Amino acid sequence: MAKPVYSDEEFVEIWNTHQSGSKMANAIGMTERQILRRRKQIEDKSGIALTSSYKSANINKPENPARKELGIQNGVVLVFSDAHFFPSIHTTAYKGLLWAIKEFQPKAVIANGDVFDGASISRYPRIGWDSNPTVIQELKACELAMGEIEETAKKARHNVNLVWTLGNHDARFENRLASNAPQYEFVKGFALKDHFPAWHPCWACWATDDVIIKHRWKGGVHATHNNTVNSGVTMVTGHLHSLKVTPFNDYNGTRYGVDTGTLADTDGIQFENYLELSPTNWRSGFAVLTFNNGKLLFPELVMKWAEGQVQFRGKVYDV
Repeated sequence: MAKPVYSDEEFVEIWNTHQSGSKMANAIGMTERQILRRRKQIEDKSGIALTSSYKSANINKPENPARKELGIQNGVVLVFSDAHFFPSIHTTAYKGLLWAIKEFQPKAVIANGDVFDGASISRYPRIGWDSNPTVIQELKACELAMGEIEETAKKARHNVNLVWTLGNHDARFENRLASNAPQYEFVKGFALKDHFPAWHPCWACWATDDVIIKHRWKGGVHATHNNTVNSGVTMVTGHLHSLKVTPFNDYNGTRYGVDTGTLADTDGIQFENYLELSPTNWRSGFAVLTFNNGKLLFPELVMKWAEGQVQFRGKVYDV
């Protein structure tokens, strides 16, 4: 007996009833593999997202004020990380970010950790006679850079979300105070977030239910792959400075592990002493996430090409 043939419209209606490949397979006599393949074809062709009850039931979203949810349906989200802002340094990637904000008018700009470096309060000892900026010098550099990003974003688009997912270097600011001056807890100015009132601080940001942005999780050269495989969602991280996209497919479709690189120069003075001028697998740039009907398109990267120039979508732009 021939199997019934369903139009796209009929398939979508049946899927929305069951929201599960296995349940739909039992209902209409197709295999789960056939159903999930057809689901992906329809999503790719129509641009709609066919929601799975299995996925939504298994994504652990802890109820915590340190989580920020954006609910992006359509538009662009720019994600940069590891700026390690130092006094009087405005890198090419930083200028490229300002260019991208003007160009794409994003719905959100996310500073994905390590805005503040904390060189003088690092847990690592001083190397030789090196000289690091003071906390107040770094703080002023961060306020200046984040303020310029904020103003550029507001001019490009009204009601832009400014999110700051905290990194391990950012934590140095409060960790040092908590260890050495605990009596000043809750005094304004003794928390790093007090100096960036326009930015929403959190540990993790859900752009959608399927795209999570946080500073770090898994480590090592395969971190992007392991992040998305183990989380079950697209995960966008910084920390490793590698600037890359790793796709991963399973029965639930395609998701991505994204490393947002570093907004600093890879040979910047923040790193030169403890790296001992060793080569690194780092790249200077940031990520462009574009959403269509709640679904993430293939993540894109803006990367430094030369001093004052970035590359994006096969072109070089002066910034």
